[in-house]
Amino acid sequence: MTLILSVLEQGFIYGVMALGVYITYKILDFPDLTVDGSFPMGAAIGAVMITNGIHPILTLFASFTAGAFAGILTGIIHVKCKVRDLLSGIIMMTALYTINLRITGKANVPLYHKVTVFENKVTESFLGGVLTPVRTLLVILVITIGVKYLLDWYLSTHSGYLLRAVGDNDTFVTSMGVEKGRVKIIGLAIANGLVALGGCLFAQQQRFFDISMGTGTVVIGLASVIIGTSLLKKVTLLRITTSVIVGSVFYKACVALALRYMKVIHLQSKDLKLVTSVLFLVILIAAQERKKKVKINA
Repeated sequence: MTLILSVLEQGFIYGVMALGVYITYKILDFPDLTVDGSFPMGAAIGAVMITNGIHPILTLFASFTAGAFAGILTGIIHVKCKVRDLLSGIIMMTALYTINLRITGKANVPLYHKVTVFENKVTESFLGGVLTPVRTLLVILVITIGVKYLLDWYLSTHSGYLLRAVGDNDTFVTSMGVEKGRVKIIGLAIANGLVALGGCLFAQQQRFFDISMGTGTVVIGLASVIIGTSLLKKVTLLRITTSVIVGSVFYKACVALALRYMKVIHLQSKDLKLVTSVLFLVILIAAQERKKKVKINA
């Protein structure tokens, strides 16, 4: 039961992050590595604010805002400075490592016995008693669903349509008299805001911040997006944002199972990154094979 709760909690948290990666990877076709820095930045801001006695709800808005600002800087480097998309992300990711250390002042910040968004007077009053064991999961679920519906609403607006159009056909957007660079910057801002929000939630769920917690974030995000958009493509009842979140939970479940049975093949917990990489490779191959079958059948 504990394993299932842990998978669901982290799966939904990473689902928020994966929605940000979905915007850059699928909508903008922008290989944004900024997420490896904006994820721990959200965690760092959340940790510092909580240790200074600020209400945890405010940490969510602050983290999103900071992540959005990081995305704006990535967009400016790419659009205004004419730096290639991949290099723009690498530059910001590298810079954010130092910025995150500046924010916290150290590489680790514990949050044990601190008031978090999951454990405070409000959640205890509404989700206490028999719901206490699943309180964290319920709070995460509410936040994730809220973020998902807000993103769905935005993508249905005029600005959201322009965002999707830039990824599909930026020439068409330009012909409409809209500056495609500005639309890209907005998309990167929203994407990294969501990633930082996920980082803030993750730090509070794990009850600590660590400077290295963003390593491999882009891999987890891409795996979740690929699972959601490729392997669940035939499930037409699910909206694509829902599929991404389900893909995140499925990916975390696969990692959890791999960790549980690593001892059978003589692997240790320090081999987690290797397991994650191999799992991502398997997912990529499976997605490619699925595309080949679709093309053959067509």
